[in-house]
Amino acid sequence: MSRRTLKLGAILLGVGGPGQHNTWLDSDVAADASVDVRWYIARAQEAEAAKFDLVFIVDSQFITPDSPNHYLSRLEPLTLLSAIAVHTTHIGLVGTLTTSYNEPFNVARRLYSLDHISGGRAGWNVVTSGDAGTAGNYSRDEHYDYPTRYGRALEHVRVAQGLWDSYEADAFPRDKERGVFFDRSKQHALNHQGEHFSVVGPLNLERSPQGQPVIFQAGDSEDGRDLGASIADAIFTHSQTLEQARAYRTELRRRAAAKGRDPENVLIVPGIFPIIADTDEEARAKEAAILGNKSFERALAELGRPFGWHDFRQYDLDAPYPDVDPAAANSFRTQAEAITRHARENSLTLRQVVEHQLAAQRSPFVGSPLTVANEIERWFVGGGFDGISVSVTSPREFARFTDEVVPILRERGVVRRNYEATTLRGNLGLPIPANRHSPENHRTAARKAEPAAPQSSHAAQPAAVR
Repeated sequence: MSRRTLKLGAILLGVGGPGQHNTWLDSDVAADASVDVRWYIARAQEAEAAKFDLVFIVDSQFITPDSPNHYLSRLEPLTLLSAIAVHTTHIGLVGTLTTSYNEPFNVARRLYSLDHISGGRAGWNVVTSGDAGTAGNYSRDEHYDYPTRYGRALEHVRVAQGLWDSYEADAFPRDKERGVFFDRSKQHALNHQGEHFSVVGPLNLERSPQGQPVIFQAGDSEDGRDLGASIADAIFTHSQTLEQARAYRTELRRRAAAKGRDPENVLIVPGIFPIIADTDEEARAKEAAILGNKSFERALAELGRPFGWHDFRQYDLDAPYPDVDPAAANSFRTQAEAITRHARENSLTLRQVVEHQLAAQRSPFVGSPLTVANEIERWFVGGGFDGISVSVTSPREFARFTDEVVPILRERGVVRRNYEATTLRGNLGLPIPANRHSPENHRTAARKAEPAAPQSSHAAQPAAVR
């Protein structure tokens, strides 16, 4: 068994995501980075040169004038990733697609097309859409409630996985001498009838090199954690301390095991924002400048997103934090509840809540390249995560990480030296899912279903011992 190594992902955020209000003003950041395919290709190639496992494209389908700059104008994930695919060879390509406002057949076909275009490097970040306003863009008066969103998500993924098993691996012999293009016995309709979806199938695309795209997921609510434990190969999250990270990883692995899954095949990959300088003191000064350059007004507006984009600007900043919990019912409820709980427990004003949100964005990974590498290794060895996803806006800052931090981790054996496979599953160390229709899978299922025969002490011994 190969040694466990740290997985590396790059979150490509163009002109800046939440809290990155003035990122686009940096001379190193192209003002149109979020819509420039060449910017994304260049960052993906840089990540691939550093042997990163994947690049990740976040997405949402509802915006307001107060949305983060990157969210206001950005490219659709799978279209973008298909372009990146033909300019890279090994790095994984992960995109966000909502299960609330997509149909399983369409998602399965689009993702599988990316999987084929890339030679088996596609990944799907499964989301249920926390922005309640998305409903209005899809002919709905109201957003789905929590139970419906997560019930629909689980069924949606299961249907997609069933469609990806439409063809066995050898269904297309394409034998010109015999005149045999296709083995009809190895095509399988799905015929799914469920609570949320009815899908006949089969999918009109053969099996990919990695069997199925890798499933990613993020969600901190009870429903979100349960969904991740059920379907995710890798889980995006965020923790401020090693203790929090370790507790989260332990719980998700326990939940996965309780569902009959191998917890070793559920990777925890939090997002991080490293701040690197020549010395620790310079890095702390750099962090202070970044935090001080954030806009209070923008942060006040962005505070509304977990609450269905409720407008907090209508309240007195120095009055007690307002009661707006009902606004979060069908939005990012868990995040909103955490904000409200902290405000109530500490008797904070609205101004203090916003200031806390700004301060809460401090990174645990700040310092010289050696300091940052040491801290990443400490979290990894300490069971805090299986990989990290690095936020990327400035090419200059990303290069400091790839050129100065990663080599230290590689020299210590924390990060592998070379790609070990051509597929995303292979590089993440994840098994190829068995096709449910393959003869071997049927034989395995049949063996599991057979009643155990009475055994003598002689019969219980392995043949080699007997």
